[in-house]
Amino acid sequence: MRLATVALAALAVLVPAGAVSAQSPTQRDRGQGQQQEPEQERSRPARIAPLRNVANAGPCPFVKILYDAARYVELEGGRAASANVGYTGEIEGVTAGCAYQSDEPIAVQMNILFNLGRGPRAESGQRTYRYWIAVTERNTAVLAKEYFDLPVDFEGGATASVTQEQSVLIPRATPETSGGNFEVLIGFDVTPEMAEFNRTGSRFRMTAGQAAANPPAQ
Repeated sequence: MRLATVALAALAVLVPAGAVSAQSPTQRDRGQGQQQEPEQERSRPARIAPLRNVANAGPCPFVKILYDAARYVELEGGRAASANVGYTGEIEGVTAGCAYQSDEPIAVQMNILFNLGRGPRAESGQRTYRYWIAVTERNTAVLAKEYFDLPVDFEGGATASVTQEQSVLIPRATPETSGGNFEVLIGFDVTPEMAEFNRTGSRFRMTAGQAAANPPAQ
């Protein structure tokens, strides 16, 4: 079965539903919420609402955050210093589930957690970020990609947290086409300079430049 024969329609997306609230800085580990947590972590309250498990005809597509686009950092003049930071963002985590039977398309549901910040160069208390969701043939070609706006009101604070619900619909060439043949990737719409900054492992706290106690970079 050749995946190239899969006729992918545009991504079917739910209306985003995001709630803004104060949130602390992020954790670095990223991936989908289908993996089991360590025993000591299970007693902690979930930071993103879990999704209902459904018995499927096969495995779900792997859903993950692209490392190069996982963080958004505006630096005035391109100089990596806390005093030059404008708006920042990080996709902290994603939980995902899917459903498909017989010859049905694969419906993938996701809850995506964003942590956002504004530094000394931020011009206002509001910002519209942009991010994308892409469907790929596993480890190869991008089959479909769509962009989304993420409006944020910091409400006078330096940080905000937003959770968005999204879904994609992936047609299958035959009933034997498994969800394991696909990946769903998530990332910010970043410039080449931002992507290179992310690849180097450099980062700023969400409150970069807000207090002298914060180090300029980690």
